[in-house]
Amino acid sequence: MDAQQAIAKLERQKLAIKDVVNKDTSAPEFTKWRRDTEIAIERIFGPQSRNVADFEAIGYSPQVLTTSSPDSVWSDSFHRGLAKADAVLASMIDEIREYGDAESDAGTPDVLSLIERICLGFNRAARQLQARHADRTAMAIDDEYDVQDLMHALLLVHFDDVRREETTPSSAGAGARVDFLLKKEQIVVEVKKTRPSLKAKELGEQLIVDRARYEKHPDCKTLVCFVYDPECRIGNPVGIERDLEDHGGPLKVRVIIAPKN
Repeated sequence: MDAQQAIAKLERQKLAIKDVVNKDTSAPEFTKWRRDTEIAIERIFGPQSRNVADFEAIGYSPQVLTTSSPDSVWSDSFHRGLAKADAVLASMIDEIREYGDAESDAGTPDVLSLIERICLGFNRAARQLQARHADRTAMAIDDEYDVQDLMHALLLVHFDDVRREETTPSSAGAGARVDFLLKKEQIVVEVKKTRPSLKAKELGEQLIVDRARYEKHPDCKTLVCFVYDPECRIGNPVGIERDLEDHGGPLKVRVIIAPKN
């Protein structure tokens, strides 16, 4: 599927939101629109892509209900979900216009899709390590070093040559942050973990510095920034991802914040 066909399909599904805005999650029209949109995204970007995960993560029902919740909470949640779907589809259209057809880039998207799936499934792996057999001591993911160690292990399952890149020399007893270079694929995976002092603004400032450094790296054509956010400190993660990726420089950048809810 070429870029123009992909854009046309996504624009059709985006326009179709107006046909379901007065429905609810039980309506067959909504079920069909949602399924048709999922299929379109899968066919354009691949079933294992981050784009599919972004769309599937959108909720249309309230997450928390109490006995005092008004009936309008259902309608409000439904309309917020549709608004988010509209924004995500618009972002995907912009992505195709900027980067071209997702299937035309000499196999690289398959590798990127695999890395995206690793990042999106990271929280499930981290949680499983806390539920060990026979009441053994849990393996907690408490800080950025723990995230680095688990990410290193997950990358080694899929890639033979994973090289540790020390980005900041150790000084005054402080450890350096470690990124991972997939030399054959010419991809660097950098890992961050949110904390009270690392939110959206600080994340953007750090990424500007990281991007400038890796634009000069001879073996890096794509930078993947994985931000592990188990406490969901970052609001609107999909919007933040797209904003941070949109820089216009020569280095391709993917930002993945997970989990998203």
